[in-house]
Formats: sequence, C-alpha cells, structure tokens
Amino acid sequence: NANTTIRYGSGAVAGIIAQDVVSMGNFTVQNQTFLAVDRLTDGFLLGSASGIMGLAFPAIAATRSTPFWRALGSQLAAPEMAFYLTRFNDDPSAQEEEPGGVFTLGGVNSTLFTGDIEYLPMPSGTPTYWLLTMSAITVQGQSVQIKTGNASLVAIDTGTSVIAGPTADVNAIWAAVPGSAAVVDQQGFFSFPCSTSVQVTLSFGGKAWPINVTDINLGQISRGSSQCIGAIIDLSLATNISSGPGVPSWVVGDTFLKNVYSVFRADPPSIGFAQLSSVAGGSGAPNGSISSTTTRANGSSTTTTDNGSPTTTKGSGSSNRGSSTKIT
Repeated sequence: NANTTIRYGSGAVAGIIAQDVVSMGNFTVQNQTFLAVDRLTDGFLLGSASGIMGLAFPAIAATRSTPFWRALGSQLAAPEMAFYLTRFNDDPSAQEEEPGGVFTLGGVNSTLFTGDIEYLPMPSGTPTYWLLTMSAITVQGQSVQIKTGNASLVAIDTGTSVIAGPTADVNAIWAAVPGSAAVVDQQGFFSFPCSTSVQVTLSFGGKAWPINVTDINLGQISRGSSQCIGAIIDLSLATNISSGPGVPSWVVGDTFLKNVYSVFRADPPSIGFAQLSSVAGGSGAPNGSISSTTTRANGSSTTTTDNGSPTTTKGSGSSNRGSSTKIT
C-alpha cells in the first residue's frame, strides 16, 4: 500500500499501489498491480478519460511491477500491439471528444495498412521506452543536419501529442522554414507563416516517412494572426522530461504516428511502420465495416475501435496544441 507519484510531461498523479483483476476485451490478468489515483494535476485527464494504461516495459514502471500487456504472456497470439490514430485537427466540425483510432493487442489489423511493415530493431540492452534512433530528417525537401549516437535516441510514444527534440536539432528544423520564429510566451514552441505548408519526413534507419502538413500546423497563435504554431518543439524547454543515460533525446508522438500504421513488438524488440490503407486514409477514420471488437478464432487478439476507447480530446485555445490521444 505504498504511496507513489507518477510525473508526466503534462502533470502528475499520486495514489496508492493496489492489485485487482484487470480485463480488456477477452484478456484478463488476475493480480495486476496498478496505481489507484486519488490526487492529480487539474486538467490532467480531459473528457471521459478516467485513467492511463502504460504500455512500455517493466524497467520504467513507477509501480515496479509488470505492465498489463506484458502480464498477459501467452494469452497473446503474438507479443505485439498496433495502432491506427485518427486525425481531427483539420476538421472544423469535430466535437470536443472524438474516436481516437484502433488499438490492436496481440496482433495487427491488416485492413488498416498496405504493403510490408518495416520493422526497425530497438537498441540493445534492457528495454525501457519504445526506442529507435533518429537517422535523418528532411524539411521542405532538404536534409537537416541532426545529432547522432545517443543524442538521436527517440521514444515512439502514442501518449504524446507532438514531436519534441533537442534544442539544436529543433532550431535547425525551423531554420529551414522561411518566416519561422520562437514563440515568445510559449517556451519551446515555434511559429511559422500559416500560408506555408511545412513538409517534413522522418527516418529511423529505413524509409523516410512523410508527415501530413496538417499535422505540423497546430493553428494560429491567436485569432486573426498570420502565424501558426508548429508541432515540432524543443523538448528541454517545453517539458519536464529528465535527461541522462538511456533517456531519449526525442519523443515522437501523434503528429507523426497519425501518418503511419505503427506496430510495437516485444520479441524481438522492434517497432514497425507501414503505409496506411485506403480504409485508414482520406479523412483519417475507418469506415463502418470495421467492427468494434475483433476476436481471433483462438481468442488471442482484441481490437478497440471507433465506438470506444481510445478517444481523442480536442484541446482548447486558439493554437489547439493541447489536443491529445489518451493512450500512453
């Protein structure tokens, strides 16, 4: 019954470590350890979200326990999970809360991607975050010089709304966009002319994956302004994430992940990206042919889709930079 606090980039939660039966779809863990939260930062959970389920590795679990997805063990057909995330930041008719996408546990949903999944190996050693290395970035079709080695470690994180990186690299990215400037009253953020389509690709050792220009643009700095907020920010200035050995210099979130089908595989430790299918393209929402839950014949995978969790909550304010998908 120890008291524990977990700090995230957008706030903190505190409570008592407890155990109970936890179920999701047709999966169950009998004695799952979790934090029963009774104190949290104001505004930390938006809309109908009532909690956070960590999907990284035991080494960084604040409760010092095995996360739910790892505790499932042989219940999973494959030691992997996959995500398709919806896009609403370019939809003026979007409501405060919208379907967040499709989360498949124990496999992949083949209707949501086309072609091969490009699997990239994680760094050797005890897994912590879902890590890759940033190997190349282009802006407006031109390569941007970035740091290498440990300085290029990237956490691929569905629970982060934007892309955040080291000061020098983020400065280099925005220096390649004419008319960009640091936002004076919002540390770590940059603005650019709203009339500019900022074209960015990221590579993690394989293909160069383009980001939709809509995802780079988080909206006007203020109503009527000709400058818009960019979705690539300075990690050291805009968040309270610590630095040190093994801690990533980059966090790549939904700004990028909305543009790919992403697969997180525990064995061998790797992360895969694939091109979104026509079902998952266009408006960014799956069509009605995808059911709310999918169970394999052996009962070993589950898919949460657009009639349930995860949900995307639109942020308030003119920049809309607060929009987030409550998966982490």
